[in-house]
Amino acid sequence: MTEKTELTFEEAMKELEQVVEKLEQGDVPLEKAIAMFQDGMALSKQCHEKLEKVEKQMDQILHEDGELELLHFQEDE
Repeated sequence: MTEKTELTFEEAMKELEQVVEKLEQGDVPLEKAIAMFQDGMALSKQCHEKLEKVEKQMDQILHEDGELELLHFQEDE
């Protein structure tokens, strides 16, 4: 995983998809598979955090009077 620079959401998702694809092939040595899994978990966490940040930004919208309103969206179950 590339941790030297901050990845965009799209870049992190692409790397995560590549990790999953390689692990699903099943021909990765155990030690490498564990390292790849850890990288995948870190990428997943990064994507989740980015989505949460965007969700919080989307929860606030400007009213006509310039005031911010916090919106609560009902999650599908």
